[in-house]
Amino acid sequence: MTDLSTLERDMTAWRRHLHAHPEFGFEEKRTAAFVAARLREFGLDDVTESVGGTGVVGTLKRGTSNRAIALRADMDALRITEQGAADYRSRTAGTMHACGHDGHTAMLLGAARRLAEEGGFDGTVRFIFQPAEEWGKGALAMLDDGLMQRFPFDEIYGLHNMPGLPVGHFETRVGAFMSAEDNFEIVLNGVGGHAARPHWGNEVLVAACALVTNLQTIVARRLSPTDIGVVSVTELITDGTRNALPGLARILGDARSFRPEVSAEIERQMRVIAEGTARAYNVDAEVTYSREFVPLVNDAALVKEAFAAAATIYRPEAIATASEPMTGSEDFARFLDHVPGCFVFLGNGEQSAPLHNPTYDFNDAGLIPGTGFHVAIVRRRLAER
Repeated sequence: MTDLSTLERDMTAWRRHLHAHPEFGFEEKRTAAFVAARLREFGLDDVTESVGGTGVVGTLKRGTSNRAIALRADMDALRITEQGAADYRSRTAGTMHACGHDGHTAMLLGAARRLAEEGGFDGTVRFIFQPAEEWGKGALAMLDDGLMQRFPFDEIYGLHNMPGLPVGHFETRVGAFMSAEDNFEIVLNGVGGHAARPHWGNEVLVAACALVTNLQTIVARRLSPTDIGVVSVTELITDGTRNALPGLARILGDARSFRPEVSAEIERQMRVIAEGTARAYNVDAEVTYSREFVPLVNDAALVKEAFAAAATIYRPEAIATASEPMTGSEDFARFLDHVPGCFVFLGNGEQSAPLHNPTYDFNDAGLIPGTGFHVAIVRRRLAER
């Protein structure tokens, strides 16, 4: 039986190995092979690779119950150049684990090892290692590959590290917990020309600047004050140069919301504003709007169960209800379209760099608390009779 100090040492080694060898979404072949090899070492009943491309599903059965629950971790990294100085920093140029998925994977591997060695539950656990979370395609790919039919389960749990929250602290909440993410691109077409002769053409840069400003009225003036919404323009790209006025401009960004009705209203108002602004400046506008992530809505009963499981391993003062939903997005939400579940935040430390920052690093002190939650929720939901 592996003691916790040995487990922590091994999980730290796994995590740092994964950190040094990050892979982007649907490219996680080396990561998936590493995960599958560890799961087979632990003696799981079944380990299936290439689910939804590069996903891995491990199955562990104990006792006679027909109940099954799933635990999920994400494996992919980001297209960011690491600025950290650790000896395990990324060895892949332009790619790094800037969101802690290396830690999430190591925590779930630790839980698989503990549960395989110790048991203490009656039923089936599915360990889901998901690709391509960062661009919202991995969960759908696994579902489209028959995840629910091939590896059925009744409920699902997931977690994410949270910078600013102390290590060993736990947060979640009932209902809307993380937002939808919609992406948009607005293309303005006019007639470019010489910077000294703007009246000879019909340039788009002034129109684009006006449109960027006008889009801010969607949340401020078009949505109910009781609805949460965010509209962010993140790029403005033109084909102009120092002395040439542009004839084409692209405005890109994203929108966040917690209800489908709000997402629909944001899109509707965006199209109205884009068309009206374009007409005012005598240019043409084309809007492309897509929904990449759906809102993550925690099941009330399973949030209660998650808090109860957390109470067995965390100090009472370290367990809290999140004060408000987070406008970040998470494609764990796709699984919640099929079964009830609960997603939680675990502390990565008050001094942690932000997620998606080139200096971010997962805090290895959070490995044991994260693995502990996985094990506790399994033993609570699949209690031995």
